[in-house]
Amino acid sequence: MFSATEAAVEHGSQAAEHVAHAVEHASHAVEAVGALGQSQLPMLILVPLLIGCALVPGLGLWRRRIAYPATIVVLLAYLSFALTTLFKVMDEGRLRYTLAGWTPPIGIELSVDMLSAFVVSVIAVIALLVAVYAGAAVRRETPGKEVAFFGTMLVMLLGLSGMVLTGDLFNLYVFFEVSSLGGYALMAVGHKKAPVSAFRYLIMGTLGASFYLMGVGYLYVITGSLNMIDVASIITHHGANPALHVSLILMVVGLGLKMALFPMHLWLPDAYTYASSTSTAIIAPVMTKVSAYVMIRMLYFIYDSDLFLNTYPTGTIITWLAMIGVFVGSIMAIAQKDAKRMLAYSSVAQVAYIGIGIGLGNPLALVGAMLHIMNHAAMKSCLFLVTGSVAVQTGAQQLKGYEGLGRKMPWTFAGFTLAAMAMIGIPPTNGFFSKWYLVLGAIDAGQWVLVGLILASSLLTAVYFFRVLERIYAKEPAEGQGAGVHGALASMDGDPPMAMRVPVLVLSVGLLVLGLFNAWFVSKVLAQALPSGMSLPGM
Repeated sequence: MFSATEAAVEHGSQAAEHVAHAVEHASHAVEAVGALGQSQLPMLILVPLLIGCALVPGLGLWRRRIAYPATIVVLLAYLSFALTTLFKVMDEGRLRYTLAGWTPPIGIELSVDMLSAFVVSVIAVIALLVAVYAGAAVRRETPGKEVAFFGTMLVMLLGLSGMVLTGDLFNLYVFFEVSSLGGYALMAVGHKKAPVSAFRYLIMGTLGASFYLMGVGYLYVITGSLNMIDVASIITHHGANPALHVSLILMVVGLGLKMALFPMHLWLPDAYTYASSTSTAIIAPVMTKVSAYVMIRMLYFIYDSDLFLNTYPTGTIITWLAMIGVFVGSIMAIAQKDAKRMLAYSSVAQVAYIGIGIGLGNPLALVGAMLHIMNHAAMKSCLFLVTGSVAVQTGAQQLKGYEGLGRKMPWTFAGFTLAAMAMIGIPPTNGFFSKWYLVLGAIDAGQWVLVGLILASSLLTAVYFFRVLERIYAKEPAEGQGAGVHGALASMDGDPPMAMRVPVLVLSVGLLVLGLFNAWFVSKVLAQALPSGMSLPGM
């Protein structure tokens, strides 16, 4: 009896040991999977978009209504991976993922530092909100084109995200072209003049990409590498090489065209005006901002910033061209009678603020430029969503048709009002703080004339937005506006459906939140996104 009991106890202890070993192996497996997922986060950001580019059109051709929910699922996954990566980079620093096991600089890698994680998170948030809005808006504004819209939107987002995440100069060009193909298709959807303006952008965009590619060619001849980190380390040994100067000029011109930096902005007003409102609401906030990100990446992370700022006057040229662009864009916005065209010229001015920060090149100015990438994306997306809501509800596109809409569509124009205040730079909205850092950057550079011009430019912005607010709240609809506007006003139920209203309200409230919590963004994110050797005063 005792021997049987001892044997049972022995077997029981052995079973317990086996269980313990199994638990230990399971925990190691979980840790390995977790580590694998973390190391592959840069690639995981792109995976939902890669799948969505094939899945959404396929499902949409089978059942058109499935395209919208499928897109939302794809973008939710995209956003979750983007935010996870952002917080991971905040904790651990740069993440690098090597494709196909080929070690850089020979192989291609995805590289995510704080700046790229920040920008891809901005893209993901804006894309999801616009997609939620688009479910109802696209069916009303461009019926029958829902599948094409969501499919090309995902292609464009894949290209833009790849531009932000790649660590390879030539791979960036490939993603450049992918994003452009999606952007051209989205721009061609809308007004009958949209295909012509999209074709014009195709020509300008191709020129910009060609200039960039030629700049890459010169860099490859000089360095023998295409990996961004490798190229940056090699360039420091070449000094004022004439070929390096040529590549720098080609890069600035090519990226300036894609960024719509004055005077290379001529494609933008028509493209934004004639595209559908929903297309413009996703293109305007992210296309030019990603190009601005690439310019920051090239000039401050790959080229020697001392070479860029001091050896050659490139920074000074960019600064003053951008400052002229602020005034030209603002003055042209004042002259417009079409709401979308006014916002298009406003975009020329706002992109130029980013150019000022890039050109000044000190830590305060660069933080202002990076902060304005996020702030302007949120502001301009909100404003274009409002113009889309007005077009869907009333048919109005001219500013005259906005008279009295503040009482007819109270929630929609509450969002518009907050976005207008942010564009002007009224505290505590987010637009105030990015301009504030640009002013501090100009003071730090001793550019007092530039300080005065930045402050004066906000007055011009106030002129065209207060003119619109006056029409919205202080005027009644004029008699004889026509059935397309006045008749629609008379029968209008008010604000658009909830799916179109919520993104506008979320973005407008976000403008206040981003302003109130700007210190967190600056200290925890943007201060860590500055190039090596740069730091904010007091940090």
